[in-house]
Amino acid sequence: MAILQATHLLKRFGSVTAVRDLSLTIAEGEVVGLLGPNGAGKSTTLHMMLGLITPDAGSIKLFGMELAQHRTEALSQVNFAASYVDLPGVLRVREVLDAFARLYAVRHPRRRVDEMIELFELGPLAKRQLMALSSGQRTRVQLAKALLNAPRLLVLDEPTANLDPDAGDRIRGLLSRLARENGSAMLITSHNMREVERMCDRIHFMSDGVVVAAGSAAELAGRYGAEDLEEVFLKVARG
Repeated sequence: MAILQATHLLKRFGSVTAVRDLSLTIAEGEVVGLLGPNGAGKSTTLHMMLGLITPDAGSIKLFGMELAQHRTEALSQVNFAASYVDLPGVLRVREVLDAFARLYAVRHPRRRVDEMIELFELGPLAKRQLMALSSGQRTRVQLAKALLNAPRLLVLDEPTANLDPDAGDRIRGLLSRLARENGSAMLITSHNMREVERMCDRIHFMSDGVVVAAGSAAELAGRYGAEDLEEVFLKVARG
Protein backbone atom coordinates (compact mmCIF):
# COMPACT_ATOMS: atom_id res chain seq x y z
CA MET A 1 0.00 0.00 0.00
CA ALA A 2 1.26 3.46 -0.90
CA ILE A 3 1.78 5.94 1.92
CA LEU A 4 0.81 8.80 -0.39
CA GLN A 5 -0.92 8.67 -3.75
CA ALA A 6 -1.76 11.94 -5.47
CA THR A 7 -3.47 11.71 -8.85
CA HIS A 8 -3.92 14.42 -11.50
CA LEU A 9 -3.93 17.33 -9.05
CA LEU A 10 -4.96 20.75 -10.29
CA LYS A 11 -4.92 23.99 -8.31
CA ARG A 12 -5.75 27.46 -9.56
CA PHE A 13 -5.59 30.83 -7.81
CA GLY A 14 -7.71 33.12 -9.92
CA SER A 15 -6.20 33.19 -13.41
CA VAL A 16 -2.97 31.53 -12.25
CA THR A 17 -2.64 27.73 -12.47
CA ALA A 18 -0.18 26.86 -9.72
CA VAL A 19 -0.27 23.08 -10.18
CA ARG A 20 -1.65 21.10 -13.11
CA ASP A 21 -1.99 17.37 -13.70
CA LEU A 22 0.43 16.42 -10.93
CA SER A 23 0.63 12.76 -9.92
CA LEU A 24 2.94 11.47 -7.20
CA THR A 25 3.26 8.23 -5.22
CA ILE A 26 5.39 7.52 -2.15
CA ALA A 27 5.86 4.02 -0.76
CA GLU A 28 6.69 2.91 2.78
CA GLY A 29 10.27 3.74 3.73
CA GLU A 30 10.75 5.90 0.64
CA VAL A 31 12.18 9.41 0.59
CA VAL A 32 10.98 11.51 -2.35
CA GLY A 33 12.26 14.94 -3.32
CA LEU A 34 10.13 17.67 -4.89
CA LEU A 35 12.40 20.20 -6.59
CA GLY A 36 12.10 23.19 -8.84
CA PRO A 37 12.74 26.92 -9.06
CA ASN A 38 10.80 29.45 -7.01
CA GLY A 39 7.22 29.64 -8.24
CA ALA A 40 7.26 26.12 -9.69
CA GLY A 41 4.33 25.00 -7.51
CA LYS A 42 6.16 23.08 -4.81
CA SER A 43 4.63 24.86 -1.81
CA THR A 44 1.14 24.62 -3.29
CA THR A 45 1.69 20.90 -3.76
CA LEU A 46 2.85 20.44 -0.16
CA HIS A 47 -0.12 22.42 1.14
CA MET A 48 -2.50 20.17 -0.76
CA MET A 49 -0.81 17.05 0.64
CA LEU A 50 -1.17 18.50 4.16
CA GLY A 51 -4.84 19.33 3.69
CA LEU A 52 -4.23 23.08 4.05
CA ILE A 53 -5.76 23.83 0.66
CA THR A 54 -8.14 21.79 -1.46
CA PRO A 55 -7.26 20.79 -5.03
CA ASP A 56 -9.63 21.97 -7.75
CA ALA A 57 -9.37 18.56 -9.40
CA GLY A 58 -7.70 15.23 -8.75
CA SER A 59 -7.45 13.17 -5.58
CA ILE A 60 -5.10 12.58 -2.66
CA LYS A 61 -4.94 9.31 -0.75
CA LEU A 62 -2.99 8.93 2.48
CA PHE A 63 -2.48 5.36 3.74
CA GLY A 64 -5.16 4.20 1.29
CA MET A 65 -7.72 6.71 2.58
CA GLU A 66 -9.16 9.56 0.55
CA LEU A 67 -7.96 12.71 2.30
CA ALA A 68 -11.19 14.55 1.51
CA GLN A 69 -13.29 11.92 3.35
CA HIS A 70 -10.88 10.85 6.13
CA ARG A 71 -9.08 14.08 6.92
CA THR A 72 -8.67 13.71 10.70
CA GLU A 73 -7.67 10.04 10.67
CA ALA A 74 -5.22 10.49 7.79
CA LEU A 75 -3.56 13.70 8.97
CA SER A 76 -3.06 12.31 12.50
CA GLN A 77 -0.36 10.12 10.92
CA VAL A 78 1.38 13.02 9.15
CA ASN A 79 3.64 15.82 10.34
CA PHE A 80 5.47 18.77 8.87
CA ALA A 81 8.56 20.87 9.52
CA ALA A 82 9.90 23.94 7.77
CA SER A 83 12.69 26.32 8.61
CA TYR A 84 10.42 29.34 8.03
CA VAL A 85 7.66 28.31 10.47
CA ASP A 86 7.84 29.96 13.88
CA LEU A 87 6.95 28.24 17.14
CA PRO A 88 5.89 30.27 20.22
CA GLY A 89 9.04 32.18 21.11
CA VAL A 90 8.14 32.89 24.74
CA LEU A 91 7.88 29.20 25.58
CA ARG A 92 10.80 27.06 26.62
CA VAL A 93 11.90 24.15 24.46
CA ARG A 94 10.42 21.50 26.74
CA GLU A 95 7.18 23.47 27.11
CA VAL A 96 6.80 23.64 23.33
CA LEU A 97 7.37 19.91 22.92
CA ASP A 98 5.05 19.11 25.84
CA ALA A 99 2.29 21.25 24.32
CA PHE A 100 2.55 19.62 20.90
CA ALA A 101 2.77 16.12 22.36
CA ARG A 102 -0.58 16.71 24.05
CA LEU A 103 -2.01 18.40 20.97
CA TYR A 104 -1.08 15.30 18.95
CA ALA A 105 -2.56 13.02 21.65
CA VAL A 106 0.76 11.21 21.99
CA ARG A 107 0.72 8.26 24.36
CA HIS A 108 3.05 8.83 27.33
CA PRO A 109 3.81 12.40 26.23
CA ARG A 110 6.53 13.06 28.83
CA ARG A 111 8.44 9.95 27.80
CA ARG A 112 8.15 10.84 24.11
CA VAL A 113 9.36 14.39 24.73
CA ASP A 114 12.36 13.00 26.61
CA GLU A 115 13.11 10.73 23.64
CA MET A 116 13.03 13.63 21.18
CA ILE A 117 15.18 15.83 23.41
CA GLU A 118 17.79 13.06 23.52
CA LEU A 119 17.52 12.24 19.81
CA PHE A 120 18.09 15.84 18.73
CA GLU A 121 20.59 16.66 21.50
CA LEU A 122 18.36 19.36 22.98
CA GLY A 123 19.12 18.64 26.64
CA PRO A 124 21.21 21.78 27.24
CA LEU A 125 18.47 23.87 25.57
CA ALA A 126 15.40 22.33 27.22
CA LYS A 127 14.86 25.17 29.69
CA ARG A 128 15.65 28.00 27.29
CA GLN A 129 13.04 30.11 25.54
CA LEU A 130 12.80 29.59 21.81
CA MET A 131 13.37 33.30 21.18
CA ALA A 132 16.82 32.93 22.74
CA LEU A 133 17.89 30.12 20.39
CA SER A 134 19.85 30.40 17.18
CA SER A 135 18.11 29.64 13.90
CA GLY A 136 19.87 26.27 13.73
CA GLN A 137 18.79 25.35 17.24
CA ARG A 138 15.19 26.29 16.43
CA THR A 139 15.38 24.05 13.36
CA ARG A 140 16.28 21.11 15.58
CA VAL A 141 13.30 21.89 17.83
CA GLN A 142 11.05 22.01 14.74
CA LEU A 143 12.23 18.56 13.66
CA ALA A 144 11.80 17.16 17.17
CA LYS A 145 8.25 18.55 17.21
CA ALA A 146 7.53 16.97 13.83
CA LEU A 147 8.57 13.51 15.01
CA LEU A 148 6.61 13.53 18.29
CA ASN A 149 3.68 11.58 16.86
CA ALA A 150 5.94 9.09 15.02
CA PRO A 151 4.41 10.12 11.68
CA ARG A 152 4.11 7.61 8.86
CA LEU A 153 4.58 10.53 6.46
CA LEU A 154 6.94 13.39 7.26
CA VAL A 155 6.79 16.45 5.01
CA LEU A 156 9.90 18.63 5.15
CA ASP A 157 10.38 22.03 3.53
CA GLU A 158 14.07 23.01 3.52
CA PRO A 159 14.67 20.84 6.62
CA THR A 160 18.34 21.74 7.20
CA ALA A 161 18.44 25.26 5.74
CA ASN A 162 19.64 26.89 8.98
CA LEU A 163 22.02 24.17 10.15
CA ASP A 164 25.79 24.30 9.92
CA PRO A 165 27.41 21.59 7.74
CA ASP A 166 28.15 19.28 10.67
CA ALA A 167 24.67 19.52 12.20
CA GLY A 168 23.05 19.26 8.78
CA ASP A 169 24.99 16.10 7.96
CA ARG A 170 24.03 14.47 11.27
CA ILE A 171 20.35 15.41 10.88
CA ARG A 172 20.23 14.05 7.32
CA GLY A 173 21.73 10.78 8.53
CA LEU A 174 19.24 10.60 11.39
CA LEU A 175 16.20 11.22 9.19
CA SER A 176 17.35 8.67 6.61
CA ARG A 177 17.90 6.08 9.32
CA LEU A 178 14.46 6.67 10.84
CA ALA A 179 12.80 6.22 7.43
CA ARG A 180 14.61 2.91 6.90
CA GLU A 181 14.02 1.56 10.40
CA ASN A 182 10.39 2.64 10.83
CA GLY A 183 9.12 2.21 7.29
CA SER A 184 7.91 5.81 7.36
CA ALA A 185 8.01 7.98 4.24
CA MET A 186 9.30 11.49 3.62
CA LEU A 187 8.49 14.17 1.07
CA ILE A 188 11.22 16.80 0.94
CA THR A 189 11.68 20.12 -0.82
CA SER A 190 15.13 21.65 -0.71
CA HIS A 191 17.50 23.86 -2.68
CA ASN A 192 20.45 21.90 -1.27
CA MET A 193 21.16 19.52 -4.14
CA ARG A 194 23.76 17.51 -2.21
CA GLU A 195 21.17 16.95 0.50
CA VAL A 196 18.64 15.71 -2.03
CA GLU A 197 21.18 13.44 -3.72
CA ARG A 198 22.06 11.89 -0.40
CA MET A 199 18.58 11.45 1.03
CA CYS A 200 16.11 10.90 -1.80
CA ASP A 201 15.29 7.64 -3.53
CA ARG A 202 13.35 9.46 -6.24
CA ILE A 203 13.09 13.09 -7.29
CA HIS A 204 10.31 14.98 -9.07
CA PHE A 205 11.31 18.22 -10.81
CA MET A 206 8.59 20.83 -11.22
CA SER A 207 8.46 23.83 -13.51
CA ASP A 208 5.47 26.13 -14.06
CA GLY A 209 3.20 23.84 -12.06
CA VAL A 210 4.06 20.67 -13.96
CA VAL A 211 6.34 17.73 -13.17
CA VAL A 212 8.82 17.82 -16.04
CA ALA A 213 11.09 14.95 -14.98
CA ALA A 214 11.21 12.20 -12.36
CA GLY A 215 13.69 9.52 -11.35
CA SER A 216 16.72 8.92 -9.16
CA ALA A 217 19.49 11.51 -9.05
CA ALA A 218 21.65 9.32 -11.33
CA GLU A 219 18.80 8.78 -13.79
CA LEU A 220 18.04 12.49 -14.00
CA ALA A 221 21.70 13.40 -14.48
CA GLY A 222 21.94 10.91 -17.32
CA ARG A 223 18.72 12.11 -18.95
CA TYR A 224 19.87 15.73 -18.94
CA GLY A 225 23.50 14.99 -19.75
CA ALA A 226 24.52 16.58 -16.45
CA GLU A 227 27.34 15.86 -14.03
CA ASP A 228 25.16 16.19 -10.94
CA LEU A 229 21.74 17.22 -9.67
CA GLU A 230 22.69 20.88 -9.39
CA GLU A 231 23.35 20.98 -13.12
CA VAL A 232 19.99 19.27 -13.72
CA PHE A 233 18.31 21.94 -11.59
CA LEU A 234 19.91 24.72 -13.62
CA LYS A 235 18.81 23.16 -16.90
CA VAL A 236 15.25 22.76 -15.65
CA ALA A 237 15.13 26.28 -14.21
CA ARG A 238 16.46 27.81 -17.43
CA GLY A 239 14.12 25.85 -19.64
